[in-house]
Amino acid sequence: MRKPQPLQFYSEPLPGVDISDLQGKLIVIEGPDAVGRSTQIAQLRQWLEQEGHAVLDTGMARSALAGKGIKMAKEGNTLGPITMTLFYTTDFADRLENEIMPALRAGFVVLIDRYIFSIMARAIARGEDRRWIEQVAGFALAPHAVFYLRTDVEHLVSRVVLGRGAFDYWESGMDLRFGPDMYESFVRYQTRLIKALDSMVERYDFTVIDASQPIDRIFRELQRQIRRLQLLRVRPRKRVAPKAKA
Repeated sequence: MRKPQPLQFYSEPLPGVDISDLQGKLIVIEGPDAVGRSTQIAQLRQWLEQEGHAVLDTGMARSALAGKGIKMAKEGNTLGPITMTLFYTTDFADRLENEIMPALRAGFVVLIDRYIFSIMARAIARGEDRRWIEQVAGFALAPHAVFYLRTDVEHLVSRVVLGRGAFDYWESGMDLRFGPDMYESFVRYQTRLIKALDSMVERYDFTVIDASQPIDRIFRELQRQIRRLQLLRVRPRKRVAPKAKA
């Protein structure tokens, strides 16, 4: 995938999309599982709205088309690696067309909890071909900024143990059983995931943030970086109510 300017497509553009209509900002928070992305996005949304910005936040498996299907398939542990990749890519495509681009047209700041990079990293960590998944995800828009919350596996383990008290089947890569138990599989799978994300840092212009820092310090660093984007306070376009029939 080439490295385009923000809000241009990585490879094949979606038909009928005029890039000049997209006036908002697209900001992505990336990182491995349990690194604290959702916590930071919740704080960023509150801060940006207080600053007068209209904000949309979205993330993986939230689309109307595929979100429920992904959750049902994961509950039954029935997803193969390629099926999983295509399922999540379908989910992303639906959100891109029906949530993300409409919000950008209306001048919103769009905060995304994991973008195509996590879909790609998960696929690579499971042994899928890098060139294939890059081609599959090539219809995505290049964000204005990608903030990669990076830490080591030991820190992730402590967050899971102290925060949740148990390891997740899919976050541990137990579908391919990278280890004899969930702990070992988590360590090995997340190591592979971090390695895949690390390989994208320069290619996709990630801003790396040390996620082993306290939560408030990470938030202040994100604020500092986002201020550099010079966000405009663009009022979202109002929908015109239909006139009542006489």
